[in-house]
Amino acid sequence: MREVFHQSLEDLQSRLVEIADLVTVSIDKATRAFATSDVALAEEVIADDAKIDELAVALDEQAIEILARQQPVARDLRIVVTALRVSASLERMGDMSEHIAQLARLRFPERAIPKGLKGTFVRMGELDVEISRTLAELLRTQDLKFADQIRNADDDVDELHASVFEKVLSDNWKGEAVATVDATLASRYHERFADHAVAVAKKVVYLATGDWHVEEEDIALAVEQQELGHA
Repeated sequence: MREVFHQSLEDLQSRLVEIADLVTVSIDKATRAFATSDVALAEEVIADDAKIDELAVALDEQAIEILARQQPVARDLRIVVTALRVSASLERMGDMSEHIAQLARLRFPERAIPKGLKGTFVRMGELDVEISRTLAELLRTQDLKFADQIRNADDDVDELHASVFEKVLSDNWKGEAVATVDATLASRYHERFADHAVAVAKKVVYLATGDWHVEEEDIALAVEQQELGHA
């Protein structure tokens, strides 16, 4: 019976990795669609978001069933609670990808990226894809060095997000109202995508340490402790 129970826990973690991999595909396609006005690619992202949602719901149902039937405690309970919280964040990351793709589709055949901000948004897109790939590795391996990498990359996204607002609020900004709205919305979607990844990273640190209140500075400390434990 315990072997079946632990197999269920492993299956939960495998499902999280599967969803994270789909989110990586989604954000990669969405940011490319946004940068190149590829409406076909944008449509793929929008259509495929339903799959991410379905997998997240199925994972939540499995986690709730484990809680009801097995009444796990200690680390086993942390695994189930973490899976529930992480699936919610992954689902929201998929939504952020979809929102970016929707902007690309809405402005087609015109470019959704306002003039003067292409480099910024291309870089934000690259960072979000990198963050998503790193997140999948974190969930796959539970190696906390990946959590620290996500935190650092999120700082870079935050800086770019702030630079977009500085640009559109400056006296030199010549963009029309539509361009201003597009820029602020797209920047917010990129920034929120990265924020949800950090939230997932914190939950994985919680799984490793048992400390529910994880601040960003606690991630680096958890990495050090994990490395010492493996030494």
